[in-house]
Amino acid sequence: MINEAALDSVFKTSGWATRFFGTRDSRQNSSFYGYSLTILAIGIGWLLRDYGLIEPDNGLGYWLGIIGGSMMLVLLLYPLRKRIRALKFLGGTTQWFRLHMILGILGPALVLFHSNFQLGSFNSRVALYCMLLVAGSGVIGRHIYAHIHRGLYGQKMTLNELRKDLAESLDNSRGLATLLPKLAARLNEITADVQENSLTGMMTTRTSVVWSVRQYFVWYSLRMTLNRELNEQAKISPTVARDLPRLRRTSRNYIRNFVQLTGRVAQFTLYERLFSLWHILHMPFFFAMIISALVHVLAVHMY
Repeated sequence: MINEAALDSVFKTSGWATRFFGTRDSRQNSSFYGYSLTILAIGIGWLLRDYGLIEPDNGLGYWLGIIGGSMMLVLLLYPLRKRIRALKFLGGTTQWFRLHMILGILGPALVLFHSNFQLGSFNSRVALYCMLLVAGSGVIGRHIYAHIHRGLYGQKMTLNELRKDLAESLDNSRGLATLLPKLAARLNEITADVQENSLTGMMTTRTSVVWSVRQYFVWYSLRMTLNRELNEQAKISPTVARDLPRLRRTSRNYIRNFVQLTGRVAQFTLYERLFSLWHILHMPFFFAMIISALVHVLAVHMY
């Protein structure tokens, strides 16, 4: 007989809203609210740009530029705090990283309002383009960062830790193995494939890229295996036939989470190398933005 308690412990249901927006904790961890409010504010500012509510050279518009530019300068304190031990008195790197992320979004947003979403003179265009390049680079870096760290502010993961998480996921799927042995065997094969490619501790970048594409085909194949085996079980088990919609829905949730975890293991090498490359490119962009902003400020106040 099927162990329904075991199944319930493995198959955790989640509605479409949770799958699309995530849980409250995951939204807070991924800066969901911050990004949403920033996009909403920028959208409103863009729609109101032709009403002349803000002028860059005086009043509110001028001070938005000063405040936004100052926030961008404060961003320098995070890399300095990380590299200079004498600045330890300023606080922990986790708090500075959080501030770095917040100011990296809020500062450019205020500068956009300062410019009233207009390009202006040549030097202001250069400063604006550099700022947008740095902000875009920061968003991309945050995405890469999340793939090799536990959460937005968590510690850096290792490949062995991810492999351990994948092994635990299989260990916790006894209910699935009882109900769907063919699907469970496929999951074990996929796990063994990823682990075998990781025996040296690191996948090649090429293998990581291949898995980035392959995981979508794996996910589709697992769903097809699930549907076939569930239908077969429903024909011979009244319990499965009665709970077929719930079992199908919750089993798909498990497959989706499993494939995502497998993908993280497979893509770890790729994202780790991308993060190293991003570090090399981001700092020159940042200093180019600082220089162009200083030239813009000098040009505005001298001429």
